[in-house]
Amino acid sequence: MTSVDKPTDQAVGDRPQDAQAARAAQDAETRALTQAALFDAFGGIRGTVETMVPGLLFVLIYTINKDLHLSAIAALAVALVLVVVRLVRRDTVKHAFSGVFGVAFGVAFAMFTGNAKDFYLPGMIYGTGLGAAFFLSALVGYPLLGLLLGPVFRENLSWRTRNPGRKKAYTKASLAWGLIFLAKYAILFPLYWWADTEQLGWVLIALKLPPMVLAVYFTWVFLAKAPPPIDVFAEMEAEEKAEAERKAAERQRQA
Repeated sequence: MTSVDKPTDQAVGDRPQDAQAARAAQDAETRALTQAALFDAFGGIRGTVETMVPGLLFVLIYTINKDLHLSAIAALAVALVLVVVRLVRRDTVKHAFSGVFGVAFGVAFAMFTGNAKDFYLPGMIYGTGLGAAFFLSALVGYPLLGLLLGPVFRENLSWRTRNPGRKKAYTKASLAWGLIFLAKYAILFPLYWWADTEQLGWVLIALKLPPMVLAVYFTWVFLAKAPPPIDVFAEMEAEEKAEAERKAAERQRQA
């Protein structure tokens, strides 16, 4: 072997460093992709704040004047304004619309029963059901978080059969969401029965953001450590391109 053919010590030493740098770059890219996907799926800070504002306005007005109708109308009005603002700015409206529907159900229920506390009841029932769905879906092998985030990551359901590391991460994250939601409403339902409207409302506001942040954090931790998603859309595009090239080559041979 000549001195040119023989690998240098520097080249040998660089290989582990290059591999380590490549892994670090891939991990950073996976974390960034995970963070962007979570913000898109759950609306980020802005989406969470928008879901808080109508409830905050309701409990604030009711605390001041005990007027159910004024509090309900104000909450619904501000929810509609938030949707209009997003439409004017051409932003995504899915989170704002979900807030409007939630407020509308609460307003309708409270108006029907005449009990201001019932403004919060539909959201509490929905949150409890969602927590149970996250928990049970993880136990049966179809973690709800994977179903929600699969399309966002362009992997669809490939994590179930082709990427066991990501299935495990989705299962852990869904269990975390389920336990956090169920614990939250285990605190709130006794307050619904025993506390007054103002106390329940302020506790609900206080518990709006921290559990969501905690659940998203756990999701980010689990998915950031999981294998990268399999881009099934890119695979389909590659297959379609290969098929088109094969047909073009076949036509050329026939010509």
